[in-house]
Amino acid sequence: MSKLKLASYWAAACGGCDVAILDIHEKIVDVAAVADIVFWPIAVDFKYADVEGYEDGFIDVCLFHGAIRNSEGEHVAKLLRKKSKVMVAFGSCAISGGIPGLANFKQKNDIFYRVYIESQSTQNPEKVYPQTHYAVPEGVLELPEFYKEVKSLSDVVDVDYFMPGCPPTSAQIWAVIQVIASGALPPKGAFVGCENQTLCNTCTRTKTDKKVKKFYQPYQIITDPEKCLLEQGLTCMGPVTRAGCGNQCVSANQPCTGCYGPVDGVIDQGAKYISALASVVDADSPDEADRIISEIADPAGLFYRYGLPGSLLRRAK
Repeated sequence: MSKLKLASYWAAACGGCDVAILDIHEKIVDVAAVADIVFWPIAVDFKYADVEGYEDGFIDVCLFHGAIRNSEGEHVAKLLRKKSKVMVAFGSCAISGGIPGLANFKQKNDIFYRVYIESQSTQNPEKVYPQTHYAVPEGVLELPEFYKEVKSLSDVVDVDYFMPGCPPTSAQIWAVIQVIASGALPPKGAFVGCENQTLCNTCTRTKTDKKVKKFYQPYQIITDPEKCLLEQGLTCMGPVTRAGCGNQCVSANQPCTGCYGPVDGVIDQGAKYISALASVVDADSPDEADRIISEIADPAGLFYRYGLPGSLLRRAK
């Protein structure tokens, strides 16, 4: 059997997904036995021209991580889609915008002003903003266009499979690689290497009647390591987040932040969590309910931490 041709690329992301791939440790040798890496810029010296030279469909599987923040990301996404038989949205950023997607709460000009004018680490007395073209004696320099909003991978190309996580766990990655190598691919559109149930359903912490009188941030209380974190007043996203991470955060006494996204059928994880919180707030009056809810720090950033571009809100108007 001929070896698979595997590609990996990052767009707007932190690089954690590339590290997660390497975190399969010695099993990377097993990957090399079944697949040839034909594009992985962070690890091997490939150029865009190399991919452009491939025949359409030459790549068997592309693991694309990162959101689409600029024209370069969109160009490479479309190029890799054309050259790949299977396109996998790998990680939260590719699936729904991830942490970079929080920029959609701001306007493009606001971001530029903050970074290139207000930032204390920037020396820019002439207040010059990035330009897509700039003439120098050697020719015209070209930079990617910074889009007005962050997009998910499926906003710009057709995606075959989705692998959630920030980043996906190494065990999950290895399991999916084995499935790919076997050729036993699931139906198109499937979320792979995870479960279609909430993290709450797999959490082993003791759950009773969820009634919350006050919300805290993790540093404000000493938590009971056995009791449901939401019942202790921590904004755990477990009730609205897909399982499959191995409960790593809650096992470390930290509330789930929602990086695996919602289960099938939920179109807006943030709205679903607002509904979940409304059911646990223990208030005797509207004023008390307002007080309890007001204790939640940065609710927009919490509810849409990984999925603003893929939500019903998408971006600030």
